[in-house]
Amino acid sequence: MSMPRVSLFPLLDATEPLRKRAPIVDENGKALSDFMLIIPGLRLRPQLRIQQTMKDIHATLSRFSDQVVFAELNLALNLLWVSIRPVTGIRFEITEALRVSIPDVRLVSHI
Repeated sequence: MSMPRVSLFPLLDATEPLRKRAPIVDENGKALSDFMLIIPGLRLRPQLRIQQTMKDIHATLSRFSDQVVFAELNLALNLLWVSIRPVTGIRFEITEALRVSIPDVRLVSHI
């Protein structure tokens, strides 16, 4: 089964629960790790600012394309979900990289 290295797309109303969309194992059957980031007030910002934020997220996550397997921005919740290969410290490295271009991004939870 071939999975995209980085998949980022905004959702305003998801038809399936995230647990059904986000992968739990990689193409070799190895378990993935997940974490969530919140971007307070993103959905209330002007459309151009939202689009720029999405470009910044995509550019940053693309730099980690060997580790990031799935990413989804839920604009209604201002929430970014990221599924990664389990590499020690990578979630914090990704969070800090995102914080450079999006200063108010906050790590909410990691599994």
